[in-house]
Amino acid sequence: MCFTPPPECPVFEPSWEEFADPFAFINKIRPIAEKTGICKVRPPPDWQPPFACDVDRLHFTPRIQRLNELEAQTRVKLNFLDQIAKFWELQGCKLKIPHVERKILDLYHLNKLVAEEGGFDLVCRERRWTKIAMTMGFAPGKAVGSHLRAHYERVLYPYNLFHSGTNLLCLQKVSVDDVNEDKEYKPHDLLQRQNIHIQPSDTSAPARRAKRMKTEVSTPFVSEQLCCRFIITVGLHLSQFCFSNGPYCMSVDMYVCLVCGKGNDEDRLLLCDGCDDSYHTFCLIPPLNDVPRGDWRCPKCLAQECSKPQEAFGFEQACRDYSLKSFGEMADSFKSDYFNMPVHMVPTELVEKEFWRLVGTIEEDVTVEYGADIASKEFGSGFPIKGGKFKVAPHDEKYLGCGWNLNNMAMMTPSVLTHVTADICGMTLPWLYVGMCFSSFCWHIEDHWSYSINYLHWGEPKTWYGAPGFAAEQLEAVMKKLAPELFESQPDLLHQLVTIMNPNTLMAHGVPIYRTNQCAGEFVITFPRSYHSGFNQGFNFAEAVNFCTVDWMPLGRQCVDHYRQLHRYCVFSHDEMVCNMAMKADSLDVVLASAVQKDMQIMIKGERELRDKVRKMGVVQCELFEYNLLADDERQCVKCRTTCYLSALTCPCRPGVQVCLHHAHDLCSCPVSNYTLNYRFTLDDLYPMMNAVRQRAESYDEWASRVTEVMKAKLDKKRNVTVFRAFLEESDEKAFPENDLLRQLRLVTQDAEKCSSVAQQLLNGKRQTRYRTGGGNSINQLTVEEMRSFVRQLYNLPCSLTQAPLLKELLNSIEDFQQHSEKLLSDEVSADSVSEVESLLEEGSRFDVCLPELLLLRERLEQARWLAVVQQAEDLVLNPCGLSLDSMRRLIDRGVGLTPHPSTERTMARLQELLTVSEELEEKAQGLLKARPPESLETLRSMLTQVDGVPAYLPNCLLLQDTVNRAKEWLQEAEDLQVGGQTLVLSSLSDMVLRAHAIPVRLEPLDQLEVLVSEVQAWKESAAKTFFIKNSYFTLLEVLCPRWEVGSSLKKKMRKMKGECMSSGKKKLVKLDSMSDVERALSDSKDSASAMFTLAEVRLKELESLCALRAANESKLLPTADCAALKVCMCQKPPMGAMLQCELCRDAFHSVCVRGPSDPLDPEAWLCPLCLRSTKPPLAKIQTLLSSLQHIRVRLPEGDALRYMIERTVSWQRRAREVIDSYDHSLTSQECRGASPTQSHRTTGHKRKVEELMVEGLLLQVSVPETQQLYRLLLSGPPTTNTSHTEHPPYLTPKHSSPQREVRSGDAITSAEKKAKRRMNREDAEIRDRGMKPKSKKQRMVTEKRRERKAASVSASDVSQSEDSEEDMTQCPAENCLQPEGEEVYWVQCDCCNRWFHMICVGVSAELAAEEDYMCVTCSTTNTGRRK
Repeated sequence: MCFTPPPECPVFEPSWEEFADPFAFINKIRPIAEKTGICKVRPPPDWQPPFACDVDRLHFTPRIQRLNELEAQTRVKLNFLDQIAKFWELQGCKLKIPHVERKILDLYHLNKLVAEEGGFDLVCRERRWTKIAMTMGFAPGKAVGSHLRAHYERVLYPYNLFHSGTNLLCLQKVSVDDVNEDKEYKPHDLLQRQNIHIQPSDTSAPARRAKRMKTEVSTPFVSEQLCCRFIITVGLHLSQFCFSNGPYCMSVDMYVCLVCGKGNDEDRLLLCDGCDDSYHTFCLIPPLNDVPRGDWRCPKCLAQECSKPQEAFGFEQACRDYSLKSFGEMADSFKSDYFNMPVHMVPTELVEKEFWRLVGTIEEDVTVEYGADIASKEFGSGFPIKGGKFKVAPHDEKYLGCGWNLNNMAMMTPSVLTHVTADICGMTLPWLYVGMCFSSFCWHIEDHWSYSINYLHWGEPKTWYGAPGFAAEQLEAVMKKLAPELFESQPDLLHQLVTIMNPNTLMAHGVPIYRTNQCAGEFVITFPRSYHSGFNQGFNFAEAVNFCTVDWMPLGRQCVDHYRQLHRYCVFSHDEMVCNMAMKADSLDVVLASAVQKDMQIMIKGERELRDKVRKMGVVQCELFEYNLLADDERQCVKCRTTCYLSALTCPCRPGVQVCLHHAHDLCSCPVSNYTLNYRFTLDDLYPMMNAVRQRAESYDEWASRVTEVMKAKLDKKRNVTVFRAFLEESDEKAFPENDLLRQLRLVTQDAEKCSSVAQQLLNGKRQTRYRTGGGNSINQLTVEEMRSFVRQLYNLPCSLTQAPLLKELLNSIEDFQQHSEKLLSDEVSADSVSEVESLLEEGSRFDVCLPELLLLRERLEQARWLAVVQQAEDLVLNPCGLSLDSMRRLIDRGVGLTPHPSTERTMARLQELLTVSEELEEKAQGLLKARPPESLETLRSMLTQVDGVPAYLPNCLLLQDTVNRAKEWLQEAEDLQVGGQTLVLSSLSDMVLRAHAIPVRLEPLDQLEVLVSEVQAWKESAAKTFFIKNSYFTLLEVLCPRWEVGSSLKKKMRKMKGECMSSGKKKLVKLDSMSDVERALSDSKDSASAMFTLAEVRLKELESLCALRAANESKLLPTADCAALKVCMCQKPPMGAMLQCELCRDAFHSVCVRGPSDPLDPEAWLCPLCLRSTKPPLAKIQTLLSSLQHIRVRLPEGDALRYMIERTVSWQRRAREVIDSYDHSLTSQECRGASPTQSHRTTGHKRKVEELMVEGLLLQVSVPETQQLYRLLLSGPPTTNTSHTEHPPYLTPKHSSPQREVRSGDAITSAEKKAKRRMNREDAEIRDRGMKPKSKKQRMVTEKRRERKAASVSASDVSQSEDSEEDMTQCPAENCLQPEGEEVYWVQCDCCNRWFHMICVGVSAELAAEEDYMCVTCSTTNTGRRK
């Protein structure tokens, strides 16, 4: 069985102030410590007295302790085994304990169970052996019962028959009175007891007595080594002859069986080794199967031997005398060998468990030695004493008179043992104890139920077990119940210090047991009538002494009465001690005087009753006798061994013998009249002694009675604490000594003041809580249960406090708060309970009490707030977009830190599920958006159906939705482009392709559009190869479009800035100041007609700019110009060396800076690098490019420019042919008629027209033969009769041109351009003439654009038509056109389809057209349908 350590006893650590007075400190801790019986005191750390024992002189003989003999129940078993062993030894057999199921059979338990079941015969008849086996712990079903029966029948049954006397029924009654009582049976050694076996042993010793043999006959079945008693008649021992017929007639049979009276079967006759009687083996009960080996006793001798009384159990003294050093070496060697480790490394728990295992087993025999009860008077105390041999150092002299010095403690003034005259070794004089591992002190209480104190000077710990004094009788009853056999022979067994019992066994029977480990330098105090025991963990040295305080006085008298009943001697006379104190009444402490007075009342009352009883018996002789002069052992009662002092009875027949008055009838058989009453005091002497003590204690008693009355007052009769303070002041004034009542009064007053202070703090704390900062409970805050207990403590105080009802009211408020909180906490968590929880928290924070509900309410508040945040986040009114993933994660992370609750768990689960679904949808959406190749539109739509109904903000899903919408719009646009049958515009097509690439959806028309774009790109590359010269820095559009950038970069920059500043207003005008403007205008044009019109505008600017540039360059090259400041060529340096002049821009270039003509003799026009923009392919090749573009059916700016270039070239060729033809005709006419002045003038004008045509031809990026023809015409010059007019002017400038030439220069402009320019000039002139304000910007722009569009459309449709017919062919697309006439016809352009309408036909005023955008009826209807 595993040992379970009992609970620990109290441990006190007094301060130096408390440690100064040992008795005051012990009285202070007594209410706590006496509840456990023992306690431990740790002195202050600096209290370390020197070890003063004379180690060299200390020699002692220790006691021998066999551990398994100490335990009560184990000793009962061992005694039983000893009796069985003795029985069978007398029967000539040595027994061994049998084994069952590999365990030693518990014969004691088996015998007890069979006896409880009714005996061997009844158990066999009712077949209860299986039940007994199960009771003993054997498993059923293994036939253990039959084995138990066989062992019982073989070992125990003969023994029980012997005890019952059944084996003597056939014999005559044998008298055992002659048994010698002085020969006591001493138990065998335990090893011999355990070496038991029923079967005869082959190694048994031969019989001590020779056998008388009738004849020398040897039996074949008996070995020579066997000592069997075969009765053989021989002619010896004449005293054994039986004479029947005469004194000298010898009978035939010398030995006969005393049972049957026959001498037959001589080989079965046994001869008793004790009395030489003979018995047949089959006549014995029970019969013997074989002849025993060794000595054998007959039933009569066996009864005589077993009836001898056993010697009382006690410890044997060792044979060896030890010194402290030798004992320590032996002890350390034993422990280290037993545990196989160094002594200091063995855990105390291991030693404790092993000790209780050893004392409870009969299988192992461990013997230890204990140096106990060594008189300190002989060898010296461990503490230093005054006048001792030990020389004390100056700094250790304080320990000589210290109250905790055990030499001083027993005889200090507060101890009543100071009034005992004799020195009592072990009680008033300390005893020394030298222990080793497992050496123990058994259960006992101190003599006279006194206090004891034990100090461990050094060494390993001492383990203590104790029971409180109120459980003493309970412990005695349990031990008597569990081991009644021991108490039958030794009623005062527990006073012999030889019996121990496992604390777990006592605790199992309800006895409170406490333990402690006493280490070196620590005290252990036992309280009155507290049973205690223990053992040593190893080699150590301890010292102990007894002391008695005033509170012990009633217990001391009770103990004397208890000793009288047990017939136990007293260590000192209690009555003598009381009388000694009474005779010193004047100097007696008032508290002690009060206790002595009460004890004397009981003593005198009892003595008077006893003397009256003796007087009534007939005792008349009385004699004064001073019993105090006799030693204690000379005045003991012969009956109860009580020490007599007040009185005793004697008789002359028994000198030196007396009895106490309680046992007057036990003195002798003489007449009572012969008795003499010896008395120490008469009753008249005792009463004055008691009165003197009463007077000494009277003032104190009166004060004590008032204090007691006040302290025992109930309810409304309680007095205020001020009354208690007054009692304390009175005790100080009258110098009452320190005692229990005064200490209790002081303690109650202190408690009341402390309670009053704490109660006031609690009440103040309630009011001041609102001013506190920070949260959490204070370390010093009371719990509600503690406060409830505190309120009960207030009402349980002997005094009344004004704070008690207020605190009770506060407690009621707290309990109401707890009830409300409990109700709230039992409800479900909701977001609406935030305010209610906050109000409860506010209410609870006002209480200066540790409320566990506050923590729960804070948790509930966090839960409610979290639910409120979740509810708010899910509110679609406050958050239309729904919960985002980050919001859900934040809410979940915040919810994870909350205390679990079903409501929050459900919400958490819902959020987690929503988050999981949302993350999955987001991941799927992101995967679809990033899929390569992209997924189809149907796949994305099916994905979006899963998103419907998910209350969350999903960016990827929204992006997926937007992607689907954009894909739908793109597909619709692509379908519209395909259905419309219109020519696709490259910008729209490229924009759609780019937008399609930005849409992560698989769009079926995209491949077709990409093919178109790739075809257009291929066409542009082919066109670039056709037109681009090597290392050209022009774009294809710049090459194909008319030159808008004619002039210096400064002028281009100025025009650009000017255009940026003019860009204002709601609808901006189209400014063609850069190539980007031209490209944008071409891209924005809805049809080819508008594109042609735009290019016509660029052509006009090209011609105007080139004319100005040519004039500027020719003017700077005039001979009058300053050549030093002149900047020419690409390098912008002055002219020098050979110079080349560009036929187009008329600027001069250094021959070293530019490449000249390949053949100087070839009459070709040389162009500078700025004017030579392309390779100028032939017209047929260009027409092939245009034809290939028309097959692609995509309109692009380069295509419009190419088309315009072809139309311009064709128009220029027509005009150039007309000029050449007219020039040839004029030459023919001149040759026929001769020259005239008029004809000369015509020739000059014709030359200028040729020059203008040549310039325009040079601007064309097409190679046509008419250009060279015109150039040759200019070089050859017209035929004339006047040679002065045949010179070609070096430069063509406006200064050298006549007004007619300026007018004729306009012939190079198309009719549409001339008409548009003419109308613009007319409008400006009309405005100037009328003094009217110019029209609004938008309106004028509309008019201009109308005219330009008309001119461009006319030029594009039929270049051969006349100017008058071009305007007439332009029509308004309105359904009911009014066909307005006149010069002032106002037009408005649709901002959607770019078609022009008469303002009057569509009902638009000039003001409305200037301020707002216009959309025609057709476009409005189309857009409305799309929006639907």
